[in-house]
Amino acid sequence: MRFTKYVALLLTLGGVMMGCMPQMDRSWAEPRPLGREFETYQTPEQPAPEFPPTYNVTVEPAGKLTLGRALALALLRNPELAVFSWEVRQAEARMLQARLLPNPELEVEFENFGGDDAFESDDALESTVALSQLIELGGKRVKRARLAAVERDLETWDYEAKRLDVLTKTTRAFVEVLAAQERLVLHDELARLAEQVAGTISERVKAGKVSPIEETRAEVALSSARIERDRAIRGLEASSKMLAAAWGGEVADFSRAEGNLDEIRAIPSFEQVEQRISQNPELARWVAEMALRQAALDLEKANRIPDVTINGGIRRFEETDDNAFVFGFSIPIPLVDRNQGAILEAEYGLAKANEEQRAAEINVRGGLTEAYKRLSTAHAEVLTLKNDVIPGAESVFNGVEEGYRQGKFGYLEVLDAQRTLFNARGQYLEALAAYHVGVVDVEEIIGEGLNIDPPIHQTKEPKHDE
Repeated sequence: MRFTKYVALLLTLGGVMMGCMPQMDRSWAEPRPLGREFETYQTPEQPAPEFPPTYNVTVEPAGKLTLGRALALALLRNPELAVFSWEVRQAEARMLQARLLPNPELEVEFENFGGDDAFESDDALESTVALSQLIELGGKRVKRARLAAVERDLETWDYEAKRLDVLTKTTRAFVEVLAAQERLVLHDELARLAEQVAGTISERVKAGKVSPIEETRAEVALSSARIERDRAIRGLEASSKMLAAAWGGEVADFSRAEGNLDEIRAIPSFEQVEQRISQNPELARWVAEMALRQAALDLEKANRIPDVTINGGIRRFEETDDNAFVFGFSIPIPLVDRNQGAILEAEYGLAKANEEQRAAEINVRGGLTEAYKRLSTAHAEVLTLKNDVIPGAESVFNGVEEGYRQGKFGYLEVLDAQRTLFNARGQYLEALAAYHVGVVDVEEIIGEGLNIDPPIHQTKEPKHDE
């Protein structure tokens, strides 16, 4: 009976050792100011048992679509962002695992049985029940948990970078839909003017004032204008589908994108923008990245310290009906392997991280320089086209068209003036789109808004879940 009690006591002690289970630590990086007002998808603590999960069902928007509505949908439903969110959860699980103590081992041993002569009976049987436990020295478990925690922090920074990427890609796609809508309006007007000019020429041909060749030229120009209009229709359909893909949609059910590309604001100076570059997640993450390399080095240094395995238990002697305690320990002797290579590799990794941080800062600043250059160039083009080029082209076209009716100009002059006007309008439209995309590119790099209040950002949707 006493032997049974001792065994029960050993098992109870093992259970107590495993009773203190660490809890899952859940936290997310502080979001950058850009798009912070929108609710963003974060995975649930437990994955859904069904597939596809019900929390990721997309409800397509109908009617007019604002930028705020598009961003809200994308940040809640984008499949790529959901992948990054699950990676954060995986890192949390790895952190939980890193905190766990090693499991004890139960050892049961029987000696002196089933033999010959004196060992034929069970009287000489000796049975031992023991528990062994690995004791990690050098703070390995703490350092391993620290490493896993910093890895989790980096995953949250990757998630934040992806959030900004989804935000800016959706805005770019929205701008492209707005531009595609305006292109269609432009080509509709071009086709209408081509029809009007063709009608005027037809009347003059009937009156015998111009050659029928000019009527043929007008018909060719009209056909070309209709072809361009059809191309603009297909371009708008493709752009709308690309926008819907931002929230995982396969079709674009919205009727049109609601926004105004035609108004711009003055942009801040490059020096003012550069001062805010610290918001960039690719730079902000390096605090955690350096901590990761240092934690990896600390863990490898701790791994050179040998661990001790202790064991203890109860031995039963059937022959004398006695019990005795047994105890022992084992420890590796680090004569050759003292983890030198892994420590050196970790030291190299820390030195490499310093250079990688410098390279990342150079790349981000270089990217900001290029993005700001594109933005300022587009801004200057918009102002020049709006204030000088388009008014002049409109004046020339109106004058030539009126002069043609009076017989002062030929059809080629009308066609050339019309082409010049619509090329200018097309350039203006592309410059407007480039301006708004430039704003988005700069905002993505600095991680916050430029505070120039472009019109397409004026309408924001409240937080909600579909």
